[in-house]
Amino acid sequence: MLDEIQRSRDLLTAVKRAVDAGAAREPGRFVLTGSANLLMLERISETLAGRAVYVTLWPFSRRERQGLGRTGPWSELLATPFAGWRAILAADPGGEEDWRAAARLGGLPVPAHTLADDEARALWFSGYVQTYLERDLQALRAVENLPDFRRLMRAACLRIGGLLNQTELSRDVGIVQPQVHRFLNLMEASYQAIRLQAYAVNRTRRLIKAPKLYWSDTALALHPAGEREPRGPRLENLVLLDLMIWRDVQARRPEVLYWRTASGLEVDFVIETPQRLLINLLTASVVGFFSFLCIATLFSSLLCVVAEIVRGRIRQFSGNRQR
Repeated sequence: MLDEIQRSRDLLTAVKRAVDAGAAREPGRFVLTGSANLLMLERISETLAGRAVYVTLWPFSRRERQGLGRTGPWSELLATPFAGWRAILAADPGGEEDWRAAARLGGLPVPAHTLADDEARALWFSGYVQTYLERDLQALRAVENLPDFRRLMRAACLRIGGLLNQTELSRDVGIVQPQVHRFLNLMEASYQAIRLQAYAVNRTRRLIKAPKLYWSDTALALHPAGEREPRGPRLENLVLLDLMIWRDVQARRPEVLYWRTASGLEVDFVIETPQRLLINLLTASVVGFFSFLCIATLFSSLLCVVAEIVRGRIRQFSGNRQR
């Protein structure tokens, strides 16, 4: 098992040679871990293509933090007719939790499990950000102006859940747009920022529409932003992280996207598989789509609103009432 593999290009070449030299490939012979995405690093030419399976280890989900070893029941919901969803949610073992408390804890092991109070977690995150900027980031690519990068990181954490407009971000932070683009790529390559692509029936259009910006850990994002209490977009971020953890362990990975109309009507998350389209509403109201507010799969204390288009009719559930 080799950790921080992105720090040594020669090791990747040696692993490739060892795999190719073997008469029969043994799954799991090498376990390589690191804190950067090898596929997004320009200085790494050897990606072990055809010889490795990549799995992203996100921060703990809420249920993983509780010791349940799972995410929300996304697979069960996708595989079950609408009439069976209530039973799935009722049987979910996650229990109730204030989402704001969950956002403050995040999913990184030390602050989420070991540190007992907000002050201790704030000190830990301060050290984490400093180490990330001064050591981990420099190992990926030299950043000449760390104050600029720190300002952009703060601005990104304040814009969680919003459309990513690099020109506007460049103007607000005072950094030229090419530099903003480069810094955002570094944040994504180092598993800090998440860019959520837009849903469109035409897959080419998904690549050119503006993505939405999120962070890899809700508690970590609060620190650069200078916020003590999480706002609504942090709830979106919690749901997205649960979806990403679930998505990345599927054999055939579904797509997680967002959907927005030209008039500004928005659906926070769309889960697309070859068989089914599941739309996750946090704040949107959509007519004409198969829709489901699955916040209750994460925090059952919240109001669950479900809407399904059935032969042109809309069935809605609010709490225990149907109308």
